[in-house]
Amino acid sequence: MPHTPIKAVIPAAGLGTRFLPATKAMPKEMLPVVDKPAIQYVVEEAAQAGIDDILVIIGRNKNAISNHFDSVPELEDKLKDKGDTDRLRRVLESSDLADIHFVRQGEPKGLGHAVLRAKAHVGDSSFAVMLGDDLIDERDELLTTMIAEHERTGAAIVALMEVDPEHIHLYGVASVESTDGDGVVKVSGLVEKPKAEDAPSNLAIIGRYVLSPSVFEILERTEPGKGGEIQLTDALQELAADPDGPGVYGVVFRGRRYDTGDRVDYIKAIVQLAADRDDLGPALRPWFKEFAANL
Repeated sequence: MPHTPIKAVIPAAGLGTRFLPATKAMPKEMLPVVDKPAIQYVVEEAAQAGIDDILVIIGRNKNAISNHFDSVPELEDKLKDKGDTDRLRRVLESSDLADIHFVRQGEPKGLGHAVLRAKAHVGDSSFAVMLGDDLIDERDELLTTMIAEHERTGAAIVALMEVDPEHIHLYGVASVESTDGDGVVKVSGLVEKPKAEDAPSNLAIIGRYVLSPSVFEILERTEPGKGGEIQLTDALQELAADPDGPGVYGVVFRGRRYDTGDRVDYIKAIVQLAADRDDLGPALRPWFKEFAANL
């Protein structure tokens, strides 16, 4: 496939019930990870991969997300007047990352339904789906590899990661066949949140996909599956089973991923990212060691 610009879709309409009461009035995507909201890391990842057109799927009470990526002249002017150039730079970064659009999901009916809401905006473009619960470390390559594989094959591309069997029931899981590509597998089947004993492998789908617009036709006729929701996994399963189509391939990711969808993992993500920062790590790392020694 020739190189064409792709768009990104970030589903952000979930209720964030695992983080109540913090998410009673604040979107879970706006929970801070050190000093940036989680969704900003995802937008930055898209921008670093060369994507400058991003659609965020939002729900009720999610206006804080659009506000965050908008300019705030009164704040910017105050920082200018104070000569606080470092904070001004960081504020401006969030509104200059990409051309960001928003559409409402309405009734939340699952990830597949959220992706389907992007149909009008995406049009004939290929697009990346990026879940805000999964943060990929900026030092590790994933999305650019997935885009390149999609351009090479025309296939749907999913990100896969080896997962401990005791956690496999939390993910969509892939049956795979080896290929000649390093770290690339052909996906022959997918199952959503299987029991450990029923899982076809330990390769779980994490929150990155690169898809062609043909997936919308499948999603439009996909019946609600597990949990009464329209599952993107079911549409991908149909693509994988089509003998005449380009199929589904997986890029196996072995880098640093931070899961912010779970309270314990969210805290771990903050600790790990803060410890690695040049401005925070030197003060934090000795304290971590002292704290751990006293547990």
